[in-house]
Amino acid sequence: MRMASDLKSQIQVGFQVFTKDGGEEVGAVRDLCGRRPEIIVYVENTGDVTLPVKAITAVHYQKVMVDPARLPPDVQRAFRRAHDSEEF
Repeated sequence: MRMASDLKSQIQVGFQVFTKDGGEEVGAVRDLCGRRPEIIVYVENTGDVTLPVKAITAVHYQKVMVDPARLPPDVQRAFRRAHDSEEF
């Protein structure tokens, strides 16, 4: 597995964030936070959340993949609620 800092260097503002490949996006990258080991992600129904770089598992095709088990509980909740206001 690549080092988290190597993965962070591949990320750009605007990339979409996913918890599984082929799943729904849960947010979009808003800030890379310089040298800090985190990124800021906008999540619908929550706003900006801080995502630890150690939670990033892959970056490809302008997608940031994260492992929900490595996220703080508040970010896990935000990701689960990301599409709550959508009507089906």
